[in-house]
Amino acid sequence: MKLTPDCKVIIQGITEAAGQCHTPLMQRYGTQIVAGISPGDGGTTEAGVPVFDLVEEAIATVGPVDTTVVFAPAFRAVDAALEAIAAGVRQVVLTSDGVPPLDMVNLVRKAEATETLVVGPNCPGIIVPGQLLLGMHPPEMYQPGTVGIVSRSSSLTFEVARSLTAAGLGQSAAVCVGPDLVVGSSLRQWLQILDEDDATEVIVLIGEVGSDSELVAARYISGAIDKPVVAYVAGQFAPKKRGMGHADAIIASRLISDSSGQVPMASIEDAFRNAKAHWVNRPSDIPAAVKKLLK
Repeated sequence: MKLTPDCKVIIQGITEAAGQCHTPLMQRYGTQIVAGISPGDGGTTEAGVPVFDLVEEAIATVGPVDTTVVFAPAFRAVDAALEAIAAGVRQVVLTSDGVPPLDMVNLVRKAEATETLVVGPNCPGIIVPGQLLLGMHPPEMYQPGTVGIVSRSSSLTFEVARSLTAAGLGQSAAVCVGPDLVVGSSLRQWLQILDEDDATEVIVLIGEVGSDSELVAARYISGAIDKPVVAYVAGQFAPKKRGMGHADAIIASRLISDSSGQVPMASIEDAFRNAKAHWVNRPSDIPAAVKKLLK
């Protein structure tokens, strides 16, 4: 994994609206964007970045690439990611929403076979404050520090980062894995990454009702994570026996199950408490919990 300022990045879907919007923002943050990919637009430029029709054409011109950020539409997003993997790119940030779950299953299998890190879909990506922005995080809400954030919710990631920054608590890295039924990397994987990161002293985990990924993460904390973890899961007052979460995740889960698949909030809270994680009931409680742990 390479998440440093010298990380070389390509943008797939650079001429899409999201690509045109966020490419300059990433550039201003210092991200080295060396090429854009947009079939049919090869030979042009976007935000001063040369555009190619194919990933392999870009790599032949600019050299090896570490990461791709995908802004392609949902129906082309996984094909774009697979094209990048075939060309040797081993970090994929998939921002697109509405990606079909079966497409993601194929991508996850390919990623596992090639040892590729995939973040997303339906997520703002990764930010290493002061060093690197891969996706759509609002940089003004972050500052460098020692708190690592891993989350399933884009908006809650931003809210918690802003509250930590306001409390004088900088972040080592923040990643949102996305709320979809099938995602590339999981809360569990990023707990491991942050636990092994020398710059991270405390981990903040932000979950939400709608899947069992929080339970899996809690069990992993119990047996494998050495650093202190602050856990918050949105949905404490969610109606019981009703599917909750992002709309696309709920619909996707209904396609493969007749039940909501809802894990009771009490079970999630118990799992984190049993894992000795520091459970909080609201996002605004996170900075105080982190300060206590850092002391």
